[in-house]
Amino acid sequence: MARQPLPVFVGLGGINGAGRVSGYHALRRMAWEALSSDERAGTRAALAQLMGLKGSDAEESRVLAHTLVRRVEAAHFDPNAVPWNQRLVTQAGDPPLTFRLRRNHLPQRVPDHWEVTELDSGEFQVRTAETQDWLLPVVREFEVKAAGQLPSGFDPGTLYPSRNHPRGLQMMIYAASDALGDMGISWDALQRHVSVDQVSVYAGSAMGQLDSAGGGGMLKARYNGQRVTSKFCPLSLAEMPADFVNAYVLGSMGSTGASLGACASFLYNLRLGIDDIRSGRSRVVFVGAAEAPVVPEVMEGYAAMGALATDKGLRELDGLSADQEPDHRRACRPFAENCGFTIAESAQMVVLFDDALAMEMGASILGAAADVFVNADGYKKSISGPGVGNYITMAKALAALRGILGEEGLRAGGQVQAHGTGTPQNRVTESRILSSVAEAFGLENWPVAALKCYLGHSLGAASGDQITATLSSWATGLLPGISTIDRLADDVVSDRLDFSLAHRRLDPAAQRYAVVNSKGFGGNNASAALLSPAVTQRMLQARYGAREWQAWQARNEQVEAARRDYDEAVTAGRVKPVYRFDHGVLGDEDVALKASSLRVGDYEIALDLRNPWDDMTPGD
Repeated sequence: MARQPLPVFVGLGGINGAGRVSGYHALRRMAWEALSSDERAGTRAALAQLMGLKGSDAEESRVLAHTLVRRVEAAHFDPNAVPWNQRLVTQAGDPPLTFRLRRNHLPQRVPDHWEVTELDSGEFQVRTAETQDWLLPVVREFEVKAAGQLPSGFDPGTLYPSRNHPRGLQMMIYAASDALGDMGISWDALQRHVSVDQVSVYAGSAMGQLDSAGGGGMLKARYNGQRVTSKFCPLSLAEMPADFVNAYVLGSMGSTGASLGACASFLYNLRLGIDDIRSGRSRVVFVGAAEAPVVPEVMEGYAAMGALATDKGLRELDGLSADQEPDHRRACRPFAENCGFTIAESAQMVVLFDDALAMEMGASILGAAADVFVNADGYKKSISGPGVGNYITMAKALAALRGILGEEGLRAGGQVQAHGTGTPQNRVTESRILSSVAEAFGLENWPVAALKCYLGHSLGAASGDQITATLSSWATGLLPGISTIDRLADDVVSDRLDFSLAHRRLDPAAQRYAVVNSKGFGGNNASAALLSPAVTQRMLQARYGAREWQAWQARNEQVEAARRDYDEAVTAGRVKPVYRFDHGVLGDEDVALKASSLRVGDYEIALDLRNPWDDMTPGD
């Protein structure tokens, strides 16, 4: 029986409210109180560089205050003065309503009830005796004032020629570049070992790009008296993060796309990557997501559903009067008395190799992706309401891990990264599911993490936040607690579960696995079964033996040194994102086609594809 490749995590990158993912800085920012003084100094320096702070401006208090979930900052919008167009109806009296317009403000089609007279000044006088509808530009106070935002001062579009790209795509360029650097292996060197058609990129955005440089600009331009540009429509597409990584970072010609499943989208794409490696279709997979929903129009949509934590709701939770400011840092309160989730922006990317390539290249072993299980809820009453599909995904994830680790391995050194949104429905339904599967599989005191209390809910990128934090947790031995809550809500089911409000120190060598859980609108449930670095390394040693393992260790020393050098260079501000515009573009003249092979530029692609159903081939 042929050996099935194991998908191994070899690099991670990204940016969210906690900062840069590589170097494990984002995880360290979340577990700040548990860090040593040296760890704090390194992460503070990394954050200060992102934020453009130097000297006294980089003081710890400033860095901490302008990261994680917090009040929406002016770089996004002013929640006390959100622009909108209020409908205004005027009734003409006697004499009629009269006003003046310049020629360029005169409508292309003049309303029938207007009497228009050109004046000597070149302006036009308009008189109307009818009712007139107007849209009056005004501002209003927004009921939601908290969001998970990138560190203050960090603007990914200034780091490369962004050409008015939507913010989500700017963030994706940064995340992909960060993951490349974190690999510690040159992309050019890697391409000499892997065929061009054996690289997959799966990345997307659940919402698409809805800010003013993307779909949002397209939809509101004419309404606001502006023109629609040629970039709005194409750059708003949900799979565009993958397209940008292919076209401007990797130059990849392999499999690509985006599988969308609302808040579970990152795990949907991870499943595609796992399938590619296990089937042998790809040897390298980049999995990512980018979401930039901290814009009033998007937040208004979720607020209208009653899904977001409002200032009014937070005041009621904390017994504050109407004139008191709620604690926006604690807007997201998973598994406690809460009033809604907190929207957030994030871009995350992980890199996977098949195990043979990881050994050959000396890649760092950050863990392994055993499987991802996806199930719908079946018939539903409410499209946004929770259902039973998550029982299936969680049970399958644990069953898969039990098959690999055995009963004892499953009961030792595991953790679950809960979806943990901070809504009343989630706290009840997810805690019941986690408790039920823990009982079914004989788990006791199962550690539960809920990182949205720090980062907020980044929609399609949310499970990317969870996965990169899990890999970072295994590397650092830190598991952040649910620190924005005082206690669990009375209706949370906690049997066999270990919800910790404090940060925990874990022994990386004793860790076995993690289950990353995600529950999306529409009944999109996904749970990922991940293996720790300690388990993954033991599996590789069993497959390859002592001699090959020692050879990997020798090669990995250089890779680890390159990873450290990259982290130091980024912290020092010496590294910019990879962005290769109009670089190495291939055309028809670069293609040579034969029946047995295809050459594209310097790359050879074999065409000796076999019949997988040779036992079913019909006769003549």
